[in-house]
Amino acid sequence: MNRNAVVAVLIAAMLGVSVVAAAGAGASSVESSATSQSETYAGSHLEFETSGSALTNYAVGGETVFSSVAVDSRSDASSGANAGIDLGAVVNLEGAGLSVSAESQTKTRIESESGATLSAHDNERGILVVRAGGDAQVVEAQLGENVQASAEGDGERVVVEGDDRNGVFLVIGDGDVTVNEEGNVAASLEGESTLVFRSYEDGERTDETKSQEQLIADGSAAAEVYVEQRDGETVTDSVTYAEDLTLEAKQESERRVDVTVDRAIKEGTIVMTTVEEETVGTVEDLEVRVDGEAAVQASSQSELESAIGGEGSAYMVSQHAEADAKATVFVAFNHFSERTASIDGSGADEGSSDDGTGSSTESDGLPGFGALAALLGLLGTGVAARLRR
Repeated sequence: MNRNAVVAVLIAAMLGVSVVAAAGAGASSVESSATSQSETYAGSHLEFETSGSALTNYAVGGETVFSSVAVDSRSDASSGANAGIDLGAVVNLEGAGLSVSAESQTKTRIESESGATLSAHDNERGILVVRAGGDAQVVEAQLGENVQASAEGDGERVVVEGDDRNGVFLVIGDGDVTVNEEGNVAASLEGESTLVFRSYEDGERTDETKSQEQLIADGSAAAEVYVEQRDGETVTDSVTYAEDLTLEAKQESERRVDVTVDRAIKEGTIVMTTVEEETVGTVEDLEVRVDGEAAVQASSQSELESAIGGEGSAYMVSQHAEADAKATVFVAFNHFSERTASIDGSGADEGSSDDGTGSSTESDGLPGFGALAALLGLLGTGVAARLRR
């Protein structure tokens, strides 16, 4: 091969390497651009975006509760792995990168490069769960417009109040939550701890819902379920606060909802299930069975909690405002592993019949009693008419 041919071969080889390098650089640029693009979620109750290192424009019931949520490992958020951190001074947290890892009709799971996991739930509370994931984490939630925050207790919870919606941040496990120098919410979580956000329509945060918050915060309630009708279809959303527990809810029949809970440890827990009237037929007279056996109806929260580890499971029913036609059923499973609670609203109709006017008449179970009562009523009317003559 002469000198010119060798030069030509070398030039061709160099051009080939340059083309490959350029193609690789282009692919990397496209991938980086794709990962930096924001993703938008819009559900029946909840709307938000994931953009880079923050969850943004988190709106429940049409109201933006906070404009962004960022999370990062404590070692990266502070000046060193062993350095302490002043929560009040945690402002404008840059946050670690976020990516959506799983999405269903009611739940979006978001992974943080810091090791934390965020779960956003499309239910009436717009629940957000931030799990530390084994490493200590720092979280900052910058509030939406016209939303104010105030601390309750000693690092136990922070209440936020907006125009039409309020909310609360709770810590489960070891950690603290407070209001920072900018008036936003800042939290510090030890490994395996959890930060929970729940929201309420204006006026819904009552003594009843505060009791629910306490059950969640102290670990007595490890999960909750929401069952509702959307466009004629029953939709369920399951929220777990403990790592060792999974659950599934489904409408078993027109008047019955089954909640199946599986826990890796034997210790019992409380599961709160909110049902709409359309999913169980009625919320006036609900019955609960656990694994086919009738659960005891508790008369107080302390009696409910005492069922955990006791001889049998127990339940309580809390009806919402009459206009809501909803109820929250508290089921205290006395032990595990896999248990199924059946919430049944069909018992209210037993022994009653519709009289054609939209009301029901009770009978004592004797055949023809309702017809006999109607006949006596007619005879009585005739007698009264003759007496008036």
